[in-house]
Amino acid sequence: MDILYEYNGFVNSDLSCIKSFLDKAMGNLDTFIEDDDKLFDIKVILNELVVNGAMHGNQEEYNKKVFLDLSLNRTCIKIKVRDEGLGVKNNKTEYNCKDFKCSGRGLLIVEALTDELILNHNEVIAIKNI
Repeated sequence: MDILYEYNGFVNSDLSCIKSFLDKAMGNLDTFIEDDDKLFDIKVILNELVVNGAMHGNQEEYNKKVFLDLSLNRTCIKIKVRDEGLGVKNNKTEYNCKDFKCSGRGLLIVEALTDELILNHNEVIAIKNI
């Protein structure tokens, strides 16, 4: 399938650098995706996954990186985020929103906004239909 937009990059696990990194990654996606709600969802997905990678995966160790690959075709966007941590341990049945924990909520948000979510060790792949 024809790729309309692609981005590959990384950011050090410094939370102060993530916003500008994600702005750059989003690039000109709005020229390919006209639906503002879908663009907002994509921004939320990217933010949750990259921040989770830096905070939980890499424990905010500056020299560890969070890698991002975006690929947009006519039907979907595929978002791959990989960190240098030990891997995702997520059991959504154990998450209780009334506990106000910071662990697990981000992946629940991402899962709700995507059409497919794949957790593979220290890589998360989110696919959203356009």
